[in-house]
Amino acid sequence: MSDQSTQPEEKGFFEKVKETIESLWEGTKDTAEDVKEAAEEKIEDIKEKVTAKKATATKKAAPTKTTAAKKANVVTAKAKNAVSEVKAKAETKAKAITAKAKDEAATAKQAAAEVKAKAATKAKAITTKAKTEATEAKKAVASKTAKAATSVKKKAAATAK
Repeated sequence: MSDQSTQPEEKGFFEKVKETIESLWEGTKDTAEDVKEAAEEKIEDIKEKVTAKKATATKKAAPTKTTAAKKANVVTAKAKNAVSEVKAKAETKAKAITAKAKDEAATAKQAAAEVKAKAATKAKAITTKAKTEATEAKKAVASKTAKAATSVKKKAAATAK
């Protein structure tokens, strides 16, 4: 017969916490990448519009060119700021989740240690009680045996006379 269980093993508390942190981290990374891609696409769209306007407005090329470049720079700066803000928020959130997981892990370890200590104390108490009861039982049996042996000796002596 095999000692191994055929049922799947249940995941422990720390594995569940680890998986939760990993999924949250992946989610924030994906969100940051999506925002970055959207910002890059918006920048490309704006650049395409600016170049299209340059082609149609040849008479106003010089003033339009500088205005479009300024607008493109402003939009680029805004997009970069948005991306950096999203990254900062994602990092802050990840740090908070990691700190919370560490706190939960420490709490779980402490609770496990308390349960273990209580179990050890109770086991010692039960062992002591069992030893005491066994000693008392041995004494009782020994005294009964001694009384029985004495009475048997007296009967044997009485019958021998």
